[in-house]
Amino acid sequence: MAKGEGFVPIVVLALLLVLALGAVHVEEEEADRITELPGQPKVSFAQFSGYVTVNAASGRALFYWLTEAVHAPESQPLVIWLNGGPGCSSVAYGASEEIGPFRLHKEGSGLYLNKYSWNLAANLLFLETPAGVGFSYTNTSSDLYNTGDELTAKDSLIFIIRWLDRFPRYKHRDIYLTGESYAGHYVPQLSKEILSYNAKAKHPINLKGFMVGNAVTDNYYDNLGTVTYWWSHAMISDRTYKKLLVTCNFRSQKQSNACDRLYSYAMDQEFGYIDQYNIYAPPCNTSDDTGPTRRTLRLSHHPRNAFFRQISGYDPCTEKYAEIYYNRPDVQRALHANITKIPYRWTACSETLNRNWNDTAVSVLPIYKELIAAGLRIWVFSGDVDSVVPVTATRFSLAQLRLPTKIPWYPWYAKNQVGGWTEVYKGLTFATVRGAGHEVPLVKPKEALQLFRSFLRGEPLPKS
Repeated sequence: MAKGEGFVPIVVLALLLVLALGAVHVEEEEADRITELPGQPKVSFAQFSGYVTVNAASGRALFYWLTEAVHAPESQPLVIWLNGGPGCSSVAYGASEEIGPFRLHKEGSGLYLNKYSWNLAANLLFLETPAGVGFSYTNTSSDLYNTGDELTAKDSLIFIIRWLDRFPRYKHRDIYLTGESYAGHYVPQLSKEILSYNAKAKHPINLKGFMVGNAVTDNYYDNLGTVTYWWSHAMISDRTYKKLLVTCNFRSQKQSNACDRLYSYAMDQEFGYIDQYNIYAPPCNTSDDTGPTRRTLRLSHHPRNAFFRQISGYDPCTEKYAEIYYNRPDVQRALHANITKIPYRWTACSETLNRNWNDTAVSVLPIYKELIAAGLRIWVFSGDVDSVVPVTATRFSLAQLRLPTKIPWYPWYAKNQVGGWTEVYKGLTFATVRGAGHEVPLVKPKEALQLFRSFLRGEPLPKS
């Protein structure tokens, strides 16, 4: 055989293989394209949703919803959003009442545009994790009773790797992780998994940083900070506060019966009928027992102050609209969701997962130290009228990192109003959002978008 005689056929075969694989990716991507959701206004951006199998043997598959950026999506970063719980849906919360491009009409009749959507600045990927949350499912029922932090991080990493194979145009984009509440565990844990994967991967994931809000961080300091917030905001008496400090072991994963009784007394007898996720807003009043959600403690039988909700732009009942809308067969078809006909009703939060969570980190502060050392951009924010994971809890936890201050505490602004306060440390930025509850983008959408844009730019929040 003459020199080089077999070279052209090999090159041709390789090229054909590349083209074939590309065609498969395009076909998979197009199968996930959302043409239009029921009751959706016209939009200029593309949407995709569907499933990625993360464990074939167990039949675990995670559901996602991608809403691409409004402007120049091909050059914008990819931002992955996770909700917490554990067991709560990123579709119900992040996508439908916080940072997504749509809001739900009352009674789940349709959608309207969110003018402060974060897809004005990035491509948004909402991930429902772990299996059993929202539309994500498993064919192995024991998975629902044997999940926790570690499995969630590992499955989420596999999801990202396989999702990027399906959408290869995102492989070289800047990627950021975001989330709130118990995602204070998910996000840094997943970041650590990604960095471990990158250390030996031929094609590393281009993770640049993460941002979490009202984030569960450290058992001891979160608990201490929470009861301190209750007392400092006159939600509990001096007597109950002192008793909690003496009776409860905040370092323990499981509290004593005496401590549990004190917590119950505080909530039942001293809090009153309030929205614990936004203490100065009226609670959602509903007698509709359609299943437990993350906000079970919020439900009351007091008359709703509809006028206040109208002028404040805050509706605490939006998760109920989600449970109506996403259980509609036409909506599920449009989302390519529930393709296996899961034998339970779609809910905003899974009580089964929440009650059977069997692996939770005592603290993620050691992971923060690793990720700061790795050079990731890290922002932590806190709505200051949330009593569930309050600002005091976050400040007590972050103080344990003992980071040097780069820019001292100052007020930051959104549209000539104080949006909150911030301090920039070496390796981490902390910011509060004034008047925001647990779901910062729901209550203060304009300020949340300003926060997000500053985070993406890697710039301190504006001083004026």
